[in-house]
Amino acid sequence: MNFSKKWLIRPQNVLTFTLRNNSTNSSAEYCMNLVKNYDYENFIGTLLLKKTSRSCAFAVRSFNVEVARVAEQVSEKDIGLMRIKFWEDTLDKCFAKDVSKIPRHPVALELSKAVTAYKLSKRNFKNLITSRKEHFNLNSFNSLDDMEKYSEQSVSSVYYLILEGCGIKNIHADHAASHLGKAQGIVQQLRSISQSQRLNFISLPQNILVKNNVSHEELFRCKSSKPLSDCVYEVASRAHQHLMKARGLQENVPSEGRDVFLPAVAIFAYLDRLQKVDYDIFHPKLKYRQWNLLFQMWLTNFRNKY
Repeated sequence: MNFSKKWLIRPQNVLTFTLRNNSTNSSAEYCMNLVKNYDYENFIGTLLLKKTSRSCAFAVRSFNVEVARVAEQVSEKDIGLMRIKFWEDTLDKCFAKDVSKIPRHPVALELSKAVTAYKLSKRNFKNLITSRKEHFNLNSFNSLDDMEKYSEQSVSSVYYLILEGCGIKNIHADHAASHLGKAQGIVQQLRSISQSQRLNFISLPQNILVKNNVSHEELFRCKSSKPLSDCVYEVASRAHQHLMKARGLQENVPSEGRDVFLPAVAIFAYLDRLQKVDYDIFHPKLKYRQWNLLFQMWLTNFRNKY
């Protein structure tokens, strides 16, 4: 699939970006490219969605990418909060349905169309923003429960919105989305441990680090150790529990909505790789992208599973 380079923009220009081409295909292409570059595993899963709900899913995921990346794009909290405020205001304008006030940014345009066409819930979008705003005031999670709460708001909310875009209203699907979002959110934190110093954020919960006598310096230096592996094991075990609970609900989730949860394939694959290297989070084998992920997701989707 060919992605045009004309939509590549510098992160610092997000507030002043002017859309040069108003075509629907171009804004949709930009959103796909954004998710592909910064959220690859979810990009693969979204490609396998039915065409009727795919555009909505890309709009939701591209909005999530924009909000999620703010923290790593800025060095000053105030600037980061300003950028989040931009997206918060943009969201309000999308729900106000006043097209003339919506910023000429491709993500904003696609989001506006998705909100109107699929009657998406504003509350779930607000959770995405609120979780990131609160995250700016933190340097770490105090506990695994805090990490779960953050994952529920920042990841499960994405699944709730995509389910809405698919027209799925089912308590079991929502329950699966909650567990899968927590599993994926926890895994995302594990994968970001090597970036702790750059992000100025400690991804592992403080109470687990203290219990195992692991210092922040070890994380900043990307130094492997048995105590650190014990910390990672405890956190990864919680992610695995949530993943298994999500998959345990599979038969109760409407068949037409199971493809929404295809990222479960990538989550399981990563946890399996992590186990094979004895939970050494800095092991070189964990740095490489899984080459057969698309095929595994396609096969799982073909079997109508996740």
